[in-house]
Amino acid sequence: MATSVGAQVQGGPAPASPLQRGIVKMILSGCAIIVRGQPRGGPPPERQINLSNVRAGALARRAIQNQPDTKDTPDEPWAFQAREFLRKKMIGKEVCFTVFKAPQGREYGTVYLGKDTSGENVAELLVAEGLATVRRESIRGTNPEQARLCDLEDQAKASKKGMWSEGGSSHTIRDMKYSIENPRNFVDSLHQKPVNAIIEHVRDGNIVRALLLPDYYLVTVMLSGVKCPTFKREADGTETPEPFAAEAKFFTESRLLQRDVQITLESCHNQIILGTILHPNGNITELLLKEGFARCVDWSMAVYTQGADKLRAAERSAKERKVRIWKDYVAPTANLDLKDRQFVAKVMQVVNADAIVVKLNSGEYKTIHLSSIRPPRIEGEEKEKNKDKRFRPLYDIPYMFEAREFLRKKLIGKKVNVTVDYIRAATAGTETGPLPAFPERTCATVTIGGINTAEALVSKGLATVIRYRQDDDQRSSHYDELLAAEARAIKNGKGLHSKKEVPIHRVADISGDTQKAKQFLPFLQRAGRSEAVVEYVFSGSRLKLYMPKETCLITFLLAGIECPRGSRNQPGAMPEPFSEEATLFTKELVLQREILTTADREHPTRAAVLEML
Repeated sequence: MATSVGAQVQGGPAPASPLQRGIVKMILSGCAIIVRGQPRGGPPPERQINLSNVRAGALARRAIQNQPDTKDTPDEPWAFQAREFLRKKMIGKEVCFTVFKAPQGREYGTVYLGKDTSGENVAELLVAEGLATVRRESIRGTNPEQARLCDLEDQAKASKKGMWSEGGSSHTIRDMKYSIENPRNFVDSLHQKPVNAIIEHVRDGNIVRALLLPDYYLVTVMLSGVKCPTFKREADGTETPEPFAAEAKFFTESRLLQRDVQITLESCHNQIILGTILHPNGNITELLLKEGFARCVDWSMAVYTQGADKLRAAERSAKERKVRIWKDYVAPTANLDLKDRQFVAKVMQVVNADAIVVKLNSGEYKTIHLSSIRPPRIEGEEKEKNKDKRFRPLYDIPYMFEAREFLRKKLIGKKVNVTVDYIRAATAGTETGPLPAFPERTCATVTIGGINTAEALVSKGLATVIRYRQDDDQRSSHYDELLAAEARAIKNGKGLHSKKEVPIHRVADISGDTQKAKQFLPFLQRAGRSEAVVEYVFSGSRLKLYMPKETCLITFLLAGIECPRGSRNQPGAMPEPFSEEATLFTKELVLQREILTTADREHPTRAAVLEML
C-alpha cells in the first residue's frame, strides 16, 4: 500500500520500503531530488532521494563565504542540462517511489512519475537522453531493471545523444556569475524590462535567489512593496521564526521554487535588489498579501511597477478577513458607524494647511484634519530666531500662506466628501520635552469633484507626507498617491522643495489702531471699492479683513448697524442676548470669503460690505 512521504519521515525508513508518494519540491542535480508530503497545518516533511544505479554531473558551486581556501567549482559537462531535464518534467508534480538506505545513511530509490509504477521511470528517462550514466560497477546479478538501464545507455551511445554526442561538451558548462560589481547600474541597464529567470532558493516569503537567463547571474531579490515574517538569527547561530514565517516561506516555495518566472528588477537599495516576480499563475507579491503572509512596506512600495493600489487592496482584503498575521487586526475606524465614516459636509473655515472646519447636515460643526500630511513649518535655527518676536504663523512660516490660500479658494463654502481614515487619540504632551499636547483628531480624506485635496496640496509642494512606523496602520487610505504626489513635487522643485528664495509676506497689521486706520483711510477712499478677504469675525458686525493689494490687516465695523456684543473675555462680563447667533450668522456668510468693501468717510474704522465675490 502506498504511503506519503510524511509517514516515511516520521516513522523512519525501513530496509524494504513500500511504494510511497510525494510532491517534487526541488531538483538538486540530475540524480538527486527532494520530495515533500502534503501540508497539514503547516509546512510538510520532506526527504532527499538519490536515484539508484545512475550518476549525473555535479552542478557548479560557489566558494564558501569567509573560507579563503575554497574556490568556485564549475558545472561538470551536461550537469545543468540533466538538472533542467528533470526540473521541467518533475517540479511540483506527484511521484511515487521505493527507497532503501545505504550503509552511509543516504537514501536511494526508484522514482516514477504519477501515482503508481505504471508511470515513467525517471532514471530510465535520463539515461535514454544521454544525460546520466549507469553505475555498472554497482550492478550485481541479472536484475531486469538494471539490465534495462544498460540497454538504454547503449542505445543513447549509438544515437549519440547528450553526453555521447560529438563535438565536445564545453558548451554545456555555464559561465556562472555570483556577484555584480555595481548592482544599481545593473538594474538600471535592464530598464525595468522583464527578465526570464529560475528561482533557485527561497530564503523567506519575500526573499529569493534567482538565476537570471540567459547570462546566468545568480542574484538575491527582495520583493518590492512587501515584507513577510522572517527567521531571526540568535547569538548562538540558531534561527527563531516569527509567527507565520515558516508558512510564508512554504507558500512562496510551493509556487515558485525552481519554476520558470519573469522578474522585473525595479530598484537597488543599499545593495539590495528589489523586484517583482511574475508567474503564469499570478503575481506572488499580491498573493502573499491577500493570504495574510505579508504586509505592505512604504519604503519599497514606491518602486513597485505593477500598481501600489493592487497591493493595498490585497492587504485590505486580508485585514478584513483577519487571516494569519492580521488575526488580531482592528480597523482604525472599527468603532465608527458608516454615517460617521463617510459623509458630505460644507467647508466653513480653513484653519491651516491641514485642517478645516465643516458643517454637517445636522448643523453640527466639526474640525477635520487631512490624513497623513504635515503643513509647512519651521525648525531649528529659524524657530529660535522667531522665539522672541511677535510670531504670525500664517505669514511668517514659508508657504503657509500659499497653502492656506490654496485650500481657501478651492474649498470655502463648498460641499466636500469626507472619508474618515482614523481617529488620532489625544496626547497629554510633556512639560520638559518637545512633544506638545494635542486634542483628539479626526483625520480624513477630503475630496471635491473627485480630487483628493491633500494630494493636490502635496503635489504643489505646499505640504509634506508624514512617514510612519511600519506597524502604524493609522494613515490615509490614499497614502501611496500622497507619496507619489510628493515625489513629483520634489522632482519638479515645487513649493517647499523649490531651490528659489522663499516668498516673504510683509503684512502690516493696523487692526485696532485708530491712528493707523486714519492714516490708511485715504488709500481706501481713493480706491473706492477694495477687494478683501474676511480673516476673522469678532461679532456679527465687527470683522478683521486682509487687503491683498495693500497687504495689510484692518479691523472694521459694518456701517449702519450694531450687533449684540459677546463677553470679550472680560471677567464677570456676560454676553448680550443673541450675540453668539449674530456672530455665527456673519461667520457662515462671509468668513474667509472674498468680498468688496467701501470705506466710510466719517468713521475710518467702519466699512460697508458691498458684495461677496
